[in-house]
Amino acid sequence: MRADAKRNRDHLLTVASAVVAEQGVDASMRDIARTADVGLATLLRHFPTREALLEALLHTSFHDLTARADELERASTAADALATWVRECVAWTTEYRGVTVLMAAAIKDPDSALHSSCVTLRAAGARLLERAQIAGTARGDMDGDDLFALIAMLAWAGDQPALAPRADRLFDIVGSAVLTSADSGPSGDGPGVR
Repeated sequence: MRADAKRNRDHLLTVASAVVAEQGVDASMRDIARTADVGLATLLRHFPTREALLEALLHTSFHDLTARADELERASTAADALATWVRECVAWTTEYRGVTVLMAAAIKDPDSALHSSCVTLRAAGARLLERAQIAGTARGDMDGDDLFALIAMLAWAGDQPALAPRADRLFDIVGSAVLTSADSGPSGDGPGVR
């Protein structure tokens, strides 16, 4: 990619990030183009669909969360790694309102621009879950799909103004239902979700 094209693409992503952070994932492509001071055709030349734009915006975050799962797998107990990673995933989703709905749809749609990244993220969580199951600290009747759905559910709850004040408590309740070892938390007082 030529240097000027890369600068233009980076500028569009910077502007899109701010607009999507403010308006959510349903932000208008026209608003993004207008805010970037370019025509809609220019935006669409770089990102032909909203999903393509969102995949470009979210790619680094998906990569970072996947790498974080690997890091936690090497450095933490199985229960702590799972709880920490799920909490970080839920916290990340607050950056872009509505992203969990897109992720839940994309994971089932191989034609989605987000599909590959979501599948990779789900696999990272599934590895952490399986490790905790093998260690006997996570319930054995769950799989990566269940974990991905729980992350989406917790993120959705945190995105609702009426439920947001209870988000941490809901996370703790769900965490204690997933993690089975009462002494696996970092402080020894719970299932590692604090």
